[in-house]
Amino acid sequence: MKLNDWFDRGLTYGQYVEGMTVNKEEMESIFDKFTLDEEKVGFLKGRQLRVIVLTEDWCGDALLNNPILMKIADAADMDVRFILRDQNLELMDQYLTNGTARSIPIFIFIDQKGEEVAVWGPRAAALQEMVDRVKATLPPADAPDFKEKQAGAFKQLRESYVKDSSLWDIVSESILEKVKQRVI
Repeated sequence: MKLNDWFDRGLTYGQYVEGMTVNKEEMESIFDKFTLDEEKVGFLKGRQLRVIVLTEDWCGDALLNNPILMKIADAADMDVRFILRDQNLELMDQYLTNGTARSIPIFIFIDQKGEEVAVWGPRAAALQEMVDRVKATLPPADAPDFKEKQAGAFKQLRESYVKDSSLWDIVSESILEKVKQRVI
């Protein structure tokens, strides 16, 4: 299937949010609180880009990144459609992280012809470093307390995603920089 077909199959933001069963309040909280300097998206105005988002509502990175993308899209007049990863592995497998991982969210920026312009995700580099540091503190995977420690670490990360507005700026800058590299 072509990217325009995937875009046409996707859910609007409202449909995606309506269908969420986890992380909805947290995601909406970030959307409501994040303010974007609209001058930073000026280079996108008039480019008529659209975005396909590969995501799932249970994903902690999605609860952070998706509302930031929506603020950018609103400011730049970009249409966005959401595709659920687990039901659409045919598309997901074209955008594997490091060639192996079905990490999400993935933002596929396309032009009106359906040509790929840029791809971003699943995390800003600075957030990846933060996640790597947290993971480095975990015991070995076969340790009896691994699952408990991992759950605690993920909970801590998730809380920082929701409360630390400096992370929101890091994400928006990362997304905008990636797209800017491709359109200018």
